[in-house]
Amino acid sequence: MRGLQAGLALLILALAVLLPLQLPGVADSAWLSTSLAAAITALGWGLLGTWRVRALLAWLRQPRERAAPVLGGAFAELIYRIERLLDGARRDSERERLRLQNFLSAIEASPNGVLLLDANEQIVWLNSQAADHFGLHPERDLMQRITNLVRHPDFVRYLQSNQYQQMLTVPLHDGRSLALTLRHYGEGARLLLSQDVSERERTEAMRRDFVANVSHEIRTPLAALTGFVETMATLPLQEGERARVLELMRQQSQRMQSLVDDLLTLARLEGSPRPPADAWWSLDDLLDLVQAEAQGLSAGRHEFVWPQARTGLALAGVDSEVHSALTNLLSNAVRYTPPQGRISLSLERLEDGGLQLSVQDNGPGIAAEHLPRLTERFYRVDGSRSRATGGTGLGLSIVKHICQRHGGQLRIESEVGRGSRFSLCWPANRVRSA
Repeated sequence: MRGLQAGLALLILALAVLLPLQLPGVADSAWLSTSLAAAITALGWGLLGTWRVRALLAWLRQPRERAAPVLGGAFAELIYRIERLLDGARRDSERERLRLQNFLSAIEASPNGVLLLDANEQIVWLNSQAADHFGLHPERDLMQRITNLVRHPDFVRYLQSNQYQQMLTVPLHDGRSLALTLRHYGEGARLLLSQDVSERERTEAMRRDFVANVSHEIRTPLAALTGFVETMATLPLQEGERARVLELMRQQSQRMQSLVDDLLTLARLEGSPRPPADAWWSLDDLLDLVQAEAQGLSAGRHEFVWPQARTGLALAGVDSEVHSALTNLLSNAVRYTPPQGRISLSLERLEDGGLQLSVQDNGPGIAAEHLPRLTERFYRVDGSRSRATGGTGLGLSIVKHICQRHGGQLRIESEVGRGSRFSLCWPANRVRSA
């Protein structure tokens, strides 16, 4: 480009020098030569200007791929200012690109699904959470109609209703539940937000069941008490009959008191922080206490087998909670093991340094289909028998919470006709020599 520019300049210069020379045989050759020289010089500079304009246009068409032409005069000033404008535009474009990238990264990090639909219900963009919620592919399913991919009838009706004031909750085939919200934006486009509310739905179902169960558990003894009070108020009772009715009233009152106590215990366990791992207490002292309580509850009706030697161990946590857990297991064994049955409490050090405390009986046992649900609140294998023996249906749920709060677990083994074994497994960091 520079060579072409130099060649044009030399041509113009040569013509300007040679043409003023006298041309033989031509009148007024001096005037003609001067005129031609001026015309050719003007033409040369015009061609040079045209070349400069073309070079400038070629660069402007592809400013990123081409280097700016080296031009003098006003063209140099023009190129300088254009380059400044282009640099500013590039910086603005980069800032907007980074801003968009950060915005999309934030949406991608959201725990909720975000999906953009155009006016034809085609998927324009979606984040990974939305892809997971709806079973979509972030790239393959772009520009597909969402109703061809998500065919839940409630969702299709919701999408096509154009009435999006209320949130829609739909169950998925894998057991999850999604809360969906649609919003209009732009020219007929829609924003679809999805949230996994499976845990919230399960919690709400548990709350409803819990309220229903508590109401049922309290209603029964209350109805009995009401009947006894009416009997005593309306009928003349002999002393013996009166004493019997009062004893029944006491039993029903005690049943309600036990239920309230267990409910308060569960609420306290669920709302309290995890017990400290540096509050140590003697396991042997606790075993002495629960042995005496279990034998008193049995009143000589069962055979007990206790650890023969002192353990010499200390456990970390809340001793009253561990006492409650062991008492629950032993009292259940006493309630459900027939007279002359055998109940044992054993200890075993685990390979990882933890400790397992097991309560075993040779009672009727529990069928395998009931085992996974035994720790549910108010779950009873035999409801009438459990109530008759004074159970609230909350004992094993309390034991499970106590174990989990201390970093352990409750293991349950049972076989119909052979008995049951309930084990508290304590983590190694909460067991040491006393």
